[in-house]
Amino acid sequence: MTVYLLRRIGQAVVVVVGVVVLTFFMIHLVPGSAARATLGTRATAERIAVFNAANGLDRPLAAQFVTYVKQVTEGNFGVSFSLQQPVSTLIAQRLPRDALLLGLSTLLALTVALPMGIFQAVRRGRFADHVFTVVSFVLYSMPDFFFALVLVAIFSVQLHLLPSQAPQADSVAGILADPRGLVLPVVTLTLVSVAGFSRYMRASAITTLGQDYVQVARAKGLPERLVLSRHVLRNSLLPVITVLGLSAPSIVAGAVIAESVFNYPGMGLLFYQAATSKDYPIMLGSTLVVGVATVLGSLFADIAYSLLDPRIRHVDA
Repeated sequence: MTVYLLRRIGQAVVVVVGVVVLTFFMIHLVPGSAARATLGTRATAERIAVFNAANGLDRPLAAQFVTYVKQVTEGNFGVSFSLQQPVSTLIAQRLPRDALLLGLSTLLALTVALPMGIFQAVRRGRFADHVFTVVSFVLYSMPDFFFALVLVAIFSVQLHLLPSQAPQADSVAGILADPRGLVLPVVTLTLVSVAGFSRYMRASAITTLGQDYVQVARAKGLPERLVLSRHVLRNSLLPVITVLGLSAPSIVAGAVIAESVFNYPGMGLLFYQAATSKDYPIMLGSTLVVGVATVLGSLFADIAYSLLDPRIRHVDA
């Protein structure tokens, strides 16, 4: 197990290094001037030259990359062009808010999707299975922003039940103090995730239900509720855990849209505003955080996978 973990951690480090290299050069290859986006279209050539010199943008790209890597290894992500604050401070302020939003939506999505997938597997081919399959495909095929706008139109504009803007507090406790404002952002991200998780759970549960040990448990007279909870649920979770670990980018991408629509003060909104103003330090810092989160999610998924099915680590070791 130790060799397996060390090898996986080594792979994770290589992936993070690759993310740093790719994101730096790809972001700087995007057409347009960061100075022009920050100073405005009426900025003079002299002001643009001063801006580029002050932020090191007039140096060769390779030299900028070396400086960036050195700063990152020291925990310094640079200073935002537009906000004039350290990027590490901005991320530290907004990351807990994103953890709250994404944590609540993912937990709610799993709470709905796992029973839904098993329910469909048990009733495979019946009317209820077809109904939930149609609902899943409808949810899966619709873009995130559409969910957000529909929910705002129904619950904020028409029914006046919920606010269209998320809580604007600076702390997690302040955001939790306004639960009504959290409902629409959380539901939007939940609907996006439920469809995918439930489809994977359904397919995995159908395979598990056909295994011999499930048939033996039923033949011994074990109640169906215990068969599903003890044998089907645990053994069907393996593919879902893998998908959950790899779904961090899509969940974060959904958060960018949801936070922009609901004006939620998280990393997604910060990245969106940075992208529109070519604020390279924020874009690089945010992308690196998401990349590290994805690698960690994959690593934790592999560890959980090996704990649930010891045969995997024995084969890989």
